[in-house]
Amino acid sequence: MSKINIRQMTLISLFAALTAVGAFTSIPLYPIPLSLQTLFTLLAGMTLGSAMGASSQIIYVLLGVIGLPVFAGFKAGIGILFGPTGGFLLGFIISAYIIGKIVELKKEKNILYYFLAGIIGTIILYIIGITQLSLVTGIGIKKAIAIGMLPFLPGDILKIIAASFIAHKFKIITF
Repeated sequence: MSKINIRQMTLISLFAALTAVGAFTSIPLYPIPLSLQTLFTLLAGMTLGSAMGASSQIIYVLLGVIGLPVFAGFKAGIGILFGPTGGFLLGFIISAYIIGKIVELKKEKNILYYFLAGIIGTIILYIIGITQLSLVTGIGIKKAIAIGMLPFLPGDILKIIAASFIAHKFKIITF
């Protein structure tokens, strides 16, 4: 990323904060809570582009790693990254980056384009998150999918739809 201006820094910080707020809006399911974090991860990629979207998620994860209780369930610490849900946190960064790259490919975007970018980003998020969930807990991929993806699919589809409409409406992309 080249030199960023105050507006870009503000937007990156805003999406890091929104992701933290999304974590606080959670329903504790074991081992992965249902939250609004993914909504803001999707929006970060869709509205800020790859570098800034990923940067916002890097800042969010780093805030949690250094001890601020910004992860779901008001959790914090580097240990969370190595636990069952750590893959999802790392997936936020990669997902926002890839969604942003997809969005950057096309000048004129419609809601369907944002939706497809969101689907791809969510698939990537699930792959990373479920892989770590399976490895850390030793439950196997099938069971990890059953508890780490299937219960969340309906909500995540709604979040992708919402993010697509919001991104299309606001178009605040700064890349």
